[in-house]
Amino acid sequence: MSAPPPRRARSRAVRLREALRRPASLLVTGATKSAAIAALLLLWEAAPRLGLVDRTFLPPFSEVAVAWWALAADGQLADNTYASLVRSFSGFGLALAVAVPLGLLIGWYRPVADLLNPLLEVFRNTAALALLPVFVLLLGIGETSKISIVVYACAWPILLNTISAVRHVDPTLLKLARSMDLSAPRLFQKVILPSAVPMIFTGIRLAGAVSILVLVAAEMIGAKAGLGYLINASQYNFAIPQMYAGIITISAIGVTVNQLLVVLERRLSSWRVSAGD
Repeated sequence: MSAPPPRRARSRAVRLREALRRPASLLVTGATKSAAIAALLLLWEAAPRLGLVDRTFLPPFSEVAVAWWALAADGQLADNTYASLVRSFSGFGLALAVAVPLGLLIGWYRPVADLLNPLLEVFRNTAALALLPVFVLLLGIGETSKISIVVYACAWPILLNTISAVRHVDPTLLKLARSMDLSAPRLFQKVILPSAVPMIFTGIRLAGAVSILVLVAAEMIGAKAGLGYLINASQYNFAIPQMYAGIITISAIGVTVNQLLVVLERRLSSWRVSAGD
């Protein structure tokens, strides 16, 4: 039986080394991130106890953890988190359904861009929270106004990134596709969308964070449930540990949503990795 060719053997050795390095690299990265978070929590615990800050306004982390557990145990945390997630995901989903197709149209068809660009320039520079009183006046203080403000805030990062992604598709790919007489739907399916996915997902990830942050502010006005309501009510009643527990929950949700979107982006963009190999 003949020995494998030198190049093939060398390739296997390189792959083996890379496979062995990946777990070690992941461990180092995870340890570094965990160490930074642990250091922050230790500082949070120590600063009030050492008198560096007033523990009335910044209680030790252990007290916040106890308050978080109490809120979780009696169901308040779950109820308020559920209310916020329903509003946030509803607004985010509607923004995604509207902004991506509209961004594709504006980015690809010049007449549509010329028609809508003046409106885009006006509204893209108007902060969502600045319009919150308008949404409340027009739609009331119920669910419609809260979901609508999330839709408005989330639509912009998705829309603008989609427009930019379409306009920056490699011209060589477009020329090649046109030389093959691809129809417009096939051109979008085979060339434009795959090339635009990474930049579109950048906008989607930004919108995921915005959907939570804007909603929390909206829930502080007239809401009877939600994490924003929990934080506002805790501050009003001077239940400071519960207030920080709500803030930590929002941060955890934001990190989780972002990581889920990163995983989804990698799955949808896996063809780029395989092409690079």
